[in-house]
Amino acid sequence: MTPANGPKVFITGASSGIGAALAGFYADRSATLGLAARRGDHLQALAAKLLSRGARTVHCYPLDVADADALRNAAEDFTRQAGTPDIVIANAGVSSGTLTEHQEDLAVIRRILEINVFGMAATFSPFIPAMQQRGNGRLVGIASVAGIRGLPGAEAYSASKAAAIAYLESLRLEMRPSGVKVVTIAPGYIETPMTAINPYPMPFMLPAKEAARRFARAIERGTSYTVIPWQMGVVAKGLRLLPNWLYDRLFTNAPRKPRKLPE
Repeated sequence: MTPANGPKVFITGASSGIGAALAGFYADRSATLGLAARRGDHLQALAAKLLSRGARTVHCYPLDVADADALRNAAEDFTRQAGTPDIVIANAGVSSGTLTEHQEDLAVIRRILEINVFGMAATFSPFIPAMQQRGNGRLVGIASVAGIRGLPGAEAYSASKAAAIAYLESLRLEMRPSGVKVVTIAPGYIETPMTAINPYPMPFMLPAKEAARRFARAIERGTSYTVIPWQMGVVAKGLRLLPNWLYDRLFTNAPRKPRKLPE
């Protein structure tokens, strides 16, 4: 489904990590890019690099994905200048350890759910009517293996990614008659600033550039759901099958992600 002159791709959370790696992958394929993130200075610096790598054009949108109006304005501007995108990637996300018994963590829990779940829907919403009318395209949601079973000390993050997986499945059913494909990608551990703070071993870690290559392959195929890397997919399937008593025994004392307010 990739056009001969390069796809039109809109990516949130594009200023670093997986988002920046995906932008680089598509820049190498002469894509027209729409990049959204909170850090405008990072976006501008990235845009210059992407143009030197072969991107046709790069449109930058400094915004917070929790701001639906800002996303709609960005979508309208990108569509006006570049046309309806072929691929929309809702990648923006935040992670932090949270403990419900701490009153101050409630604001963090709200923020994580707002960005990781509402922000995904707000990213897709303004693009869907034109993609449905055209009858093709990809809506790509970046979930996580953390959404497969709840992890201790990560109530909000696990809940947000579980919600993202269920939301994307519902959306996939809604989009199916129109020809627009919904792709759910649940990454394991990827080398990004988000995982750099984790104080515990992270098996099967992938560099962001390699992860982007594998993500793009799943996007091109229109894969409905995939865990990357595949080894974490095997682990995920095993975790789903564990009875609660055994899962609780194995994971109650698992290492926790540090508690920290998302920036």
